Amino acid sequence: MSDFLNSLSVSASGLKAQAQRLRHVSENIANVDTPGYRRKTVPFESVARAGEGEGIVRTGRVKLDQSPLDQLYDPSHPLADANGHYDGSNVDLVIEIADAREAQRSYEANLKMFDQARQMSGSLLELLRR
Repeated sequence: MSDFLNSLSVSASGLKAQAQRLRHVSENIANVDTPGYRRKTVPFESVARAGEGEGIVRTGRVKLDQSPLDQLYDPSHPLADANGHYDGSNVDLVIEIADAREAQRSYEANLKMFDQARQMSGSLLELLRR
C-alpha cells in the first residue's frame, strides 16, 4: 500500500507544481503590455525522500527573465525619455501560450496518474475485502 501512497504524493506534487507554473504564465500574459515588466520563470526541483528511489517535485524560487526589454517609441507616453522611447516588457506571447499548453498537458498527465493510482488502490481494497 506504501507504493500507492507514494505514487499519489508524487502525482499530487506534480499537480501543485504545474498549477503554480500556470499561475506565473498567466501573470506574464496579463502583463504583456505593462512597461518595465520582466517575464517570470519557475524552475522545478526534484526532492528525494530518504530511503526511497522516487521523489516529489516542487517549484524553486521565481526568477525574472533578464533578457533586454523592448524599446517602444511613443513620445506621448508618460514614461518616454527625451527621444520618445520607453521600456516595454520582455514577455513573448507565443512563448507564454506554448508554456501554458505544456503546463496544462503536464497537469492533465499528473491528474490521470493520480486517478489511476486511486482506482488501483480502490480495486486492491475491494480484493482484500473478499
